[in-house]
Amino acid sequence: MAAKNLTTQEGRGNRAEAHSNGVLAVEKVTKRFGPHIVLDNVSLSIEKGKTTVVIGPSGCGKTVLVKHLIALLRPTSGEVYFDGRRIDNLSEQDLNEVRTHFGFLFQGGALFDSLSDFENIKFPIRQNNKVKNWREVEELVKNKLAMVGLDGFQNYYPANLSGGQRKRVALARAIALNPEVLLYDEPTTGLDPIRSDVINELVLKLQRELGVTTVVVTHDMASAYKIADRIIMLHSGKIVADGDAEHIRNHPHPDVQHFINGQVSEDDLAILRMSGTASQAQFHPRDFEA
Repeated sequence: MAAKNLTTQEGRGNRAEAHSNGVLAVEKVTKRFGPHIVLDNVSLSIEKGKTTVVIGPSGCGKTVLVKHLIALLRPTSGEVYFDGRRIDNLSEQDLNEVRTHFGFLFQGGALFDSLSDFENIKFPIRQNNKVKNWREVEELVKNKLAMVGLDGFQNYYPANLSGGQRKRVALARAIALNPEVLLYDEPTTGLDPIRSDVINELVLKLQRELGVTTVVVTHDMASAYKIADRIIMLHSGKIVADGDAEHIRNHPHPDVQHFINGQVSEDDLAILRMSGTASQAQFHPRDFEA
C-alpha cells in the first residue's frame, strides 16, 4: 500500500506548536534534488531535553531531514527554526554561531586521520575560539574523553582505534562545545551488538547528564526502543508514524510493521519469487580435470 494511505494526521505541526513546545522545528519543509522529492511537506517539532529517534527505510529522507535541522541543507520550500529563530534563511556567517549550539555525530565518525584524538577534539574549540588557555583545553579534552570512557586515549590516532572507539572519540568531539542539541546519524552502524549498546548507553548518559536535546537517525530498532522518548517513521518523504515505543510496536499499518520487524512486503516478496531462466555455467568441473 502506498505511503499516502498511511495515517495523514501524524507528524503534522503548526508554527504555534513549534515555537511553544519545540527547541527545533521544521514547518512544511519540502526538499527536492532535481525532480526527486526527498522530503514532502514535512512539519515537526522536537521537544527540548528529549530524545527523538527517526526511523525509516533507506532513501526515505532521514539524514536529509536531520541535516535541515542544522541548516547543512536548505529546504526547497518551508522553514526551519531553532529556539524560536528561523535559521534556514541565515547567511553562512550567521549560521556559524548557531551551529555552536549543536553537536553532530556523523555516521562514520568523520575524524581527521592525521590528527590525534586530542587534536580532533580540540579542533572545534580552536575553530570557535571558545577556550584560549592551553591548560583549560587540556582539561576540557580530558573531561570529554572521560565522559565517553576513553580518558587516556589523548595521544592515539584514529587508525589505532576500533570502530566503537572511533565513534566514541567522535562523540567526545561532538560535545566539545557543550551543545544544547546532539544529532546522531546512524550511530550504531558497523558495530557489533555489544559495542552498539555501549553507544546506546552513552546516548542516554549524555542526554541525562548534559540535559541535551537529542535527535537520532537509525535503522537499529533495538537501539530505537532503548533510547527514544519518541519515535518518528519516515516513508517516501512523509512522516507516517509518530509516538512512543509502544505506539510504534503496535502501529496498525503493514508498512510500519514490515519495517520494524525487518520483513519484506508481500509485493516485493512476489517479485523475488518470480521464476526466471537460469543461465548456463560457463565452466564445468571437468574443464579443470588434468
